[in-house]
Amino acid sequence: MLDNSLDPYLSVVKGSMNASYYTQLLGHAFNATPLWSPNLWSPIEQPITISIDNTSVFVPGGSIPQNGFRRTELIAQKDGNHTALNAIADVGITVFHVSILEELDKPLNMSHEYQIVWIEPNDGTHVFEIQLGSPFTIPTGTVPVSDARFLKVRNHALDLLFETPFTSHDWHNFAVQIDWTNLTLGVFYSTNGEPLEAVTGLVENSSASPGAAGQGDYHFGVLKLPLADPDETAAQQGDVVHFGIQEGDTEALTYSGVFIESITGGVSAGYGKTITPIS
Repeated sequence: MLDNSLDPYLSVVKGSMNASYYTQLLGHAFNATPLWSPNLWSPIEQPITISIDNTSVFVPGGSIPQNGFRRTELIAQKDGNHTALNAIADVGITVFHVSILEELDKPLNMSHEYQIVWIEPNDGTHVFEIQLGSPFTIPTGTVPVSDARFLKVRNHALDLLFETPFTSHDWHNFAVQIDWTNLTLGVFYSTNGEPLEAVTGLVENSSASPGAAGQGDYHFGVLKLPLADPDETAAQQGDVVHFGIQEGDTEALTYSGVFIESITGGVSAGYGKTITPIS
């Protein structure tokens, strides 16, 4: 399925190997977040591990290799078309769910910045994003920064909406509410089997584009930014997509509970229960 980019995921954002080299469906022997499968004897989903290594250089459309990045991402799609979801998922008020678990045997390098969940319109910006690690800077400062091991939710303007320690052995459950008409966001969060709760109020997202221009693909995975290379020119250092320092280590995250819903009837909080949308 993943090698052929069959529904529900487009799997072309990766390096030179097959998608199944970078992604591993874990079956039911590995417990997913309990929110959606409270009965471990009859789970409704299986987690997936997404990894990068030094082969994870994406070449978009046969153009210039993105040598500055190491990236593997899955993109939600419907009927083999990643834009077909826009008319369903990117209108009205919708909620994007995802749960994230650390891979202890393939840890991230917190000296780098990682983008791990986001919605990307055609202009390359992010309607929202979840980050880890140390922000990319020129020159590279003292890294890792003090909050490198915090999961950070940012809006389109990259304002910090919420952050929480990325504790090991814990499922970190997120839901991001998006009002596509009024350009606002809200964040829900919990760990492990705790039901989701609102952790922000309604937050402005007015720098995002309204209408079709602001609609985009739902990505989750591992996108590792480089460190600035002091031996490169200023122009090269600023081109993070194509230049910079990467170590090439194998790194990974595990995902569960990835789905999108409208707020009709409330926001799913786990165990079949709903809570009031953020207003």
